[in-house]
Amino acid sequence: MLLLRNLKPFFRRKSHYSFGILSRATTLPGEITSEFHEICCRRTFWSSTSSCNEMIGLSSSNSRNPFFFHNVAEFCTLLGQEKADELLDNAAATSGSDRGKEAKYTTREMVDFTQIHINKLPRVLIMGRPNVGKSALFNRLIRRREALVYNTPTDHVTRDIREGVAKLGNLRFKVLDSAGIEAEASSGSVLSRTAEMTGNVLSKTQLALLLVDARDGVLPMDLDVGKWLRKNAPGMKTIVVMNKAESLDDCDGTIASAAGEAYRLGFGDPIALSAETGLGMAELHETLRPLLEEYVLQNNLCADEEVQDNDSSSEDMDCKLPLQLAIVGRPNVGKSTLLNTILQEDRVLVGPEAGLTRDSIRAEFQYEGRTIYLVDTAGWLERTKQQEKGPASLSIMQSRKHLMRAHVIVLVLDAEEIANTRRSMKHVEVVIARRAVEEGRGLVVIVNKMDLLRGKENYKLYKSVTEAVPQEIQTVIPQVTGIPVVFVSALEGKSQIAVMNQVIETYEKWCLRLPTARLNRWLCKVMSRHSWKDQAAQPKIKYFTQVKARPPTFIAFMSGKTQLSDTDLRFLTRSLKEDFDLGGIPVRILQRTVEGNSRTSTSSKNKQSANRMMERVVSDKRTILAVENSSTT
Repeated sequence: MLLLRNLKPFFRRKSHYSFGILSRATTLPGEITSEFHEICCRRTFWSSTSSCNEMIGLSSSNSRNPFFFHNVAEFCTLLGQEKADELLDNAAATSGSDRGKEAKYTTREMVDFTQIHINKLPRVLIMGRPNVGKSALFNRLIRRREALVYNTPTDHVTRDIREGVAKLGNLRFKVLDSAGIEAEASSGSVLSRTAEMTGNVLSKTQLALLLVDARDGVLPMDLDVGKWLRKNAPGMKTIVVMNKAESLDDCDGTIASAAGEAYRLGFGDPIALSAETGLGMAELHETLRPLLEEYVLQNNLCADEEVQDNDSSSEDMDCKLPLQLAIVGRPNVGKSTLLNTILQEDRVLVGPEAGLTRDSIRAEFQYEGRTIYLVDTAGWLERTKQQEKGPASLSIMQSRKHLMRAHVIVLVLDAEEIANTRRSMKHVEVVIARRAVEEGRGLVVIVNKMDLLRGKENYKLYKSVTEAVPQEIQTVIPQVTGIPVVFVSALEGKSQIAVMNQVIETYEKWCLRLPTARLNRWLCKVMSRHSWKDQAAQPKIKYFTQVKARPPTFIAFMSGKTQLSDTDLRFLTRSLKEDFDLGGIPVRILQRTVEGNSRTSTSSKNKQSANRMMERVVSDKRTILAVENSSTT
């Protein structure tokens, strides 16, 4: 630990105390000298404004060796020797020309990454062998816990490519989390397919972060990953990151030994950090900044963004809101295949293995001018003792979270299993559908794998499935009538239009707003055709209005003490869905009681307030008179 104080000659302000972690320069035999330096202290120690300033200070222990602090993007960094010499020369020149002024060193941001469109940001891929902390670093960069993190040395938690926007100081870039790579995986296995998917994504990225475990050192599997990277992306700029370095210390030489092993990979100076605690993120920022700025300036992304802003200003500002779409269902029903079909690309890993998807993968795409966020969730399983712990429990929790966020939920069923069991929905699927209805979400049912029921021998079976499924769904979920059912085959790749048209139609119904005048005209017709048991005790609805959408919610203002019964509410709900075509979405009707004539109520209130005012005035006069009498006597 280093105690910094008495810096008045350099900062011209009151002395402060601040603690930080300061490492020394490490010289490796036969290798380039590498400086791993970082100091964590208060930002207000050297910066009184929001701008980034470079300051100079002297160590009290050794006044001959000055050290330099650099405030960049809210990080505290110890500058290198070359930068320190440059600042000393500038300070000497400035003091010689103008001694009365204080030397100031400011850093100018070359690129403002916040002004670049999200689809044009540079892409950085996190890769390495399994269980080195790739998902933890991904969560640290995007500042959210999106990727599943679980310590499983013998298993692979991450299997798909997850994408997010990283916020590292003033840097903005797209970061991709990949599955662990094993070069010796057998062909056709899950690991070989994940490696192939990582190779396809690697060709579309600009930088790669190769993670190794600093505690274990460089293992033969890490060397294999390095060879695999050189083979699949020869010209890729790669940065070696030694993760899990919070337990290493420079005093006993553990960081030096770990860095010496990392040089065996042949990708230059490594960076030591801890994705769990955030240690070393300033060094990562300083390493990534010149590379990302060079890419942005070479591709002239800032200029393209300005032209895009000028074009967008002339367009109509009434844009459509993004649609949150979640694909849910039991394992091995074709959810991931359906997502690839909708996106028209191999976005997630598919295969015959059940439970292949663990992470909920979120993808963004455009459909008919509308932005849609599509989420592929892990398969829902019935709760067992084995699933109370481990990655399976985390997957189920993540699927439930995305179900709560979605606007429209696509429930996928297996046509072959329906034909074999003579039953449309199992208990888990009924639970999913009812939960979607209770949360007020739009519901679309997709019956997948219909290609397995085609042919002359399966004609009757195919027809019976198409007729029985909608009826059975309506029986199981009576709260919502008219739930749309689409019969597709995601493997053939021809079901995108049918599925998305039904999803868009359900979403537009979910966002529908009806004017009050139209609703009251409809109410008069509906109340006249309803058969009441007792005309004298018939509830009287003063007026009917919609108070919110998403889902449509209505309020019936009742005059009198008689309320609508459950039968009457079901009748109004069914009539609303039939007359305004609101099938497939939940409709809510609330009741409010309105008091009697408003004129009489207001006049009575005015009389009561007037009487209260008279009483107050009289009491005041009495008190005044009493005071006067007492004074005269």
